[in-house]
Amino acid sequence: MGKTAWIDLSKQEVRVEVTDEQLILNYIGSRGIAAKILYDHVGPEVAPYDAENLLIFSVGPFTGTPWPSGARYTVTSKSPATGAYGYANSSGFFGPELKKAGYDMVIFVGKSKEPVYVHIEDDEIKIKEANQYWGQETGAVEKDLRTIYPGSRVASIGPAGENLVVCASVINDYGRAAARTGMGAVMGDKKLKAVVVKATKKSSTKPEFMNVVRRVTPLVKNHPGAKDYTEWGTVILLNYKNKSGDNPTRNHAYGQFPYGDELNAQAIKKYTKKTGGCYACSIKCARFTEVKDGPFMTPLQEGPEYETANALGPNVWNKNPELLIYCNKLCNEMGIDTISVGVMIAFAMEAKEKGLIVDEQYNLEWGNPETIIGLIQDISFRRGTTGQLLADGVKHAGEIVGKGAERFALQCKNVEIPRQDGRVLKGMALGHATSNRGADHLYALATLDLTGNMEVINKVPELAACGPELMDTTKEDYKAVMVRWTEVNNALADALGICKFAFTETYAIMSDDLAEGMRALGYDISNEDIFRAGQRIINLERMYNVRHGYSKKDDNLPTRFLDESLQVFVNPEDIGSPNEKEAPLVHSGLRVNLEPMLQEYYKLGNWTPDGIPTPERLTELGLGEYIHDIPNA
Repeated sequence: MGKTAWIDLSKQEVRVEVTDEQLILNYIGSRGIAAKILYDHVGPEVAPYDAENLLIFSVGPFTGTPWPSGARYTVTSKSPATGAYGYANSSGFFGPELKKAGYDMVIFVGKSKEPVYVHIEDDEIKIKEANQYWGQETGAVEKDLRTIYPGSRVASIGPAGENLVVCASVINDYGRAAARTGMGAVMGDKKLKAVVVKATKKSSTKPEFMNVVRRVTPLVKNHPGAKDYTEWGTVILLNYKNKSGDNPTRNHAYGQFPYGDELNAQAIKKYTKKTGGCYACSIKCARFTEVKDGPFMTPLQEGPEYETANALGPNVWNKNPELLIYCNKLCNEMGIDTISVGVMIAFAMEAKEKGLIVDEQYNLEWGNPETIIGLIQDISFRRGTTGQLLADGVKHAGEIVGKGAERFALQCKNVEIPRQDGRVLKGMALGHATSNRGADHLYALATLDLTGNMEVINKVPELAACGPELMDTTKEDYKAVMVRWTEVNNALADALGICKFAFTETYAIMSDDLAEGMRALGYDISNEDIFRAGQRIINLERMYNVRHGYSKKDDNLPTRFLDESLQVFVNPEDIGSPNEKEAPLVHSGLRVNLEPMLQEYYKLGNWTPDGIPTPERLTELGLGEYIHDIPNA
C-alpha cells in the first residue's frame, strides 16, 4: 500500500500514514481521494489563505506505471479564485517520481514563517529554508535544486504564486503546469517555494498488470485520433478550429482568426527543434521550440500547446509565433496560468477599446507586444495600474471597471473561460458552466460530437438512444446526456493519474479497461464499481461547493455567449475586412440556450432544479454522510 504524508508547515512536523485502501476503492486516487480529504478537513469557515486550508499533491494508481500516459498528478485546495473547490492537474515526470517514492498524497497544512522547500527522498522528508529562492523564476529554482539533488524532480512556484495572483500555477519539469484555480497562490501563501522528490528504490510491476498494459497500449498509440497530436502536437487544433469557428479571437468577438496561416501548426513547426512526451507516453504531443535571435529570442523550451497558443495568439490578436513562444516561456517562469492571463489581457484590450480604462505605461492595443509582455509581468508582480486590476481575475476586474465591462469579463465561477466558444460547441458550453472547479474544458471534455465518434456512441446505450441530433455541435439537443457520461470518464482519468489524450480524447480504451487494470493491481473493483466511483467524485465535488453556497446561479456563462450572436465565415480572412458584412457564412446567429441543457443535466444526475444532489442520489452513491450539507435538508 502507498503512504500519505501530512506536513505541518507551521509546526515544522511530518506525519506519515498508510493510505486507507477503502479510500482508493471509493475514490480511486489523485483527484478523487484529494476531494474527499479536502471535504472532510476544510469547511466553509476556512478561507483559502487560512493556515487551516490544505494543499494536497496526489497521484493515482496508474501514475508512475507503464500504463499509457500514467504520468499525471493533481494539486487540490480551497481555491482563492472560486472560494470553494479547486484543483489543477499536470503531467511530465514529477508525479511518477512521487508515486515511486511511495506516496499517494502529500498534504500540506499551516504556514511557514519564512520561505521553505520540502525535500522528499523515499521515506525521508525534510523541510528546508528557501529564502535564497524567494523571488526567483521557476526555471532557475528547478535547475538549482536538481543540481543539488541529482535525479530529482521539482514542482515550484514563481513570482505570481508568491504575490498570491489568483491564477498562479505550479510548474514542474520546467514547462509543465498545474495551472488552473490558483493552486500556486495557495502554495505561495504557505511560503512553500518548491517540492523536491527523488525515489531511489526500484519498483516492480505485477505481471497481470503488464498483460493489460500490453493489450491497451497499441489501442491508444495507433488510434487515428492520436496521429495528429503525434505529428503536430496540440497546436494542430488551431488549423481545425479556425475553419469551424471555434478559434476564439479578440476576446470571443469572433470565432476565427484572419491570420490563421501565420499562426498555426505549420508556423510553430518552423521553430520546433524536437518532440517528446511525458512519462510512459505513447502519443508524444510535446513540442520543444526555440527562437534563436531577435526581440523575442527564447531558449529551447517545451510548448506552446493549443490553449496557450490561442490565449496569447488569436485571443489577443497576436499573429507573431515568435512573440507567442516568448510569452509561453515567460508565463512558465512567472508561474502563471496561460489561459487566464490571456483572457485577462484580452479583457483589458477590449476595455481600452471601449474607452473604459487607460494605462499610462501600455497602449493596450490589440496585438501590441509591449502590452502583452508587460501585462504578463505586471499581473505576476501585482504592479502597475492594469496589472493590479487584473491580478484577482477578470470577474473582479469587470466589477471594478463597471459600465458594462462585466459583459466581456469572460469567466465562470471566477475562473477564466478556456479556449473554446460554447456558441459553436454546445457540449463544451454546458461543460464550462457546470464544471465544479470553474470554467474548464477538461472537466467534461464533451467532444464526441465534434470528433464524430459514432463507434463509441453506439457502444453506450444512453448515447446511442440520442440519435443523429447529438452529433450537431451547434445544437443543444442531448448535450446533457453526453456531458453526464463524459464528465464521469474524465473524473476517472484524473483519479487514476492518466492523460486524457490516452483515454477520453478518443475512447480508444473504455472504463471497463481501467477496471481491468485496477483488478490486475489487486483491487477488488468491478466495471460497474469504477464508473460509480467516477459519479461519486463528481457528486462529492458538487456537494463541497453546495455547502459553500453554490447552486444553479453559479452554473452560468458570460453574457457574451448567451446574448451576443456569433458568425462563422466560410473564409476566416474575411474577419475584420471591409466586405465582412457581405462575406459568405457557414453559421450565423449562434448563441447558447443554456437553461434547457442545465435542467436536463440536473435531472439526469438526480439533482434538484437548483443544481443540488438529492438525498436519494447521495445515499445511492454512498455519500449519505453529507446529506446534512444540503440546504434545508
